[in-house]
Amino acid sequence: MRHRTSPLLAATSTDEYAPLPPSPAVRRAAARFAERVGALAPRLGLTPMEYTVDRRGTATALRALNAAHGGGYFPLDEETETDEEAATAAFSGRAPVIDVQTHFIDPTRWARPGAAPLAGFLKMVDAERWGSGVDPRLIDAAEWATLVFGTSETAVALLTSTPGSVADNVLTNPQIAAARDIMARYGAGGRVLTHTIIHPNLGPAELEQMALWRDDLSPSGWKVYTLYGPPTAASPTGGWFLDDEEIGLPFLEQVRALGPKVVATHKGLGGPIPDASVAAASPRDIGPAAAAFPDIDFVVYHSGYERNPGGEEGPYDAAAPHDGVDRLIATLEAVGIGPEGNVYAELGSTWFLMLRRPAEAAHVLGKLLGALGPDRILWGTDSIWYGSPQPLIDAFRAFEIPQSFQERFGYPPLTVETKEKILGHNARRVYAVSDPVLAEAAASVGASRSWVGGASVELRRAVAER
Repeated sequence: MRHRTSPLLAATSTDEYAPLPPSPAVRRAAARFAERVGALAPRLGLTPMEYTVDRRGTATALRALNAAHGGGYFPLDEETETDEEAATAAFSGRAPVIDVQTHFIDPTRWARPGAAPLAGFLKMVDAERWGSGVDPRLIDAAEWATLVFGTSETAVALLTSTPGSVADNVLTNPQIAAARDIMARYGAGGRVLTHTIIHPNLGPAELEQMALWRDDLSPSGWKVYTLYGPPTAASPTGGWFLDDEEIGLPFLEQVRALGPKVVATHKGLGGPIPDASVAAASPRDIGPAAAAFPDIDFVVYHSGYERNPGGEEGPYDAAAPHDGVDRLIATLEAVGIGPEGNVYAELGSTWFLMLRRPAEAAHVLGKLLGALGPDRILWGTDSIWYGSPQPLIDAFRAFEIPQSFQERFGYPPLTVETKEKILGHNARRVYAVSDPVLAEAAASVGASRSWVGGASVELRRAVAER
C-alpha cells in the first residue's frame, strides 16, 4: 500500500478505531504539499511518488507543516524543496542513529489472537496506510531489514515485539534472536540488539524461564507490557504495575539477579487492547519502581504519551498531572529522579503522532528535557509500522522548540548537540554499545544495500520456520 501524501502528513487517529479528521492546519499543509508536488516533481524529472519519498519531498512536507502552524518549528530553507544537496545538508547528522524500538511480525502467525490488537493499533494511528486493512507481508522480517537498514541511516536497531503468549503472539522470543543472528552472518554484527518479551502476570513459570532466555537468547534487555492481560487473581482487571508486590517487584528482583539490568516497558498509547486494563498503561509506577531498583535502567516506551482527541498536551501542570507525559514527570518528581537517574523516556510512535501538531511536540519535548535532561531521552520509531524510519529521523533533525516557547515556558533549546544525543549517544550507555561496534555499524550504513537483499530472503524463510 502506498501513501497518497507524505507519510509526515498522513491522517492519524484517536484511541478509537475511527480516524480523527485532519485539523485545519494539517489540511492546509496537505493542500500546500500537493500543490508543490504538482509543480516541482515534473520540473525535477520525478513522478509525484518519487518526489514524495525523496528528501526534497520531506522538506516540502515539513515546510508546509511549519507554515500551517505559524512557523518556528521546522525552519528549512526553500531551496531544500528543489536542491538535493541542500536537502541532504539540512537533514545530515554528525553521529550514528540508534533506534531502540523496531518491530516486524511473522505472517504465518497473523491468524493468532495477538494480531487483532496490533491490526487495530495500526489502523488507529496510521489510517492513511492501513485504513483498508493490514497486509502482514508489508511488516515482515524482510521488509524490516529493507526499510530499517536499506532505506534509512539507522546504524543500530533494537528489535522488540508486541505482547502475547507463545501461542498467541505474532513474533516469538526465539524468532527475535534468530533475526539478530542472521543479520550478523550478513555482515551486520552488532547492528541488531534484542529484547526478550516477558509477561510476569502469567505466572511463576515466566520468571523461571528468564534464566534460560538470558543464556540462550542473549537479550540486551527485557520488555514488558503492563497493560497486557488476561485478568488474574493478582490482577483482576487485567494488566499490572511494576510496583505490584505480587507481580512487578518479583519480576524486578529477577532482573536484578540475572541481568541484563534493562527493563523497557510500554507506557501510554493505551488502546485498543482487548482483555487488558488501559489504566495499567499509566506510567505512575515508574517512579516507585525506579527508586526501589536504582541499579536497573528503565526505558519508558512512548514516554507515557496518549493521543488526546480533546486537545493537545501543553505545559506541565503540577496541580493536575493526570494526562500523557505529565504522568511520567509527576511520578519521577515524587521520588526525586531527574537527569542523573535511571529512567529514560523513549519516543517511538510518540514522535510520529505529534509531529503533525508541532506545538504539542514542542511542549512534550520541552517537558521531557526539563525533567530528564538531554541525556535521558532515547530515539525510537516503532518502525516498521510506519514504513521507512528515515522521514522521522529527518523531521526530528529539522525540528526546533521555538524561542517563544523557551521564553514563556522555560524550555531548553533543542540544539543540534541535544538531538544527536537523543538520536544515538544516549542509547549507547543503556544498551552497552561499544565504540568499536558502533563505529563498524556506522561505517556499514552506506553499504547496507549490498547485503540487505540476501539477508531479507533468509530472514523471511528462517523466521517462518521457527
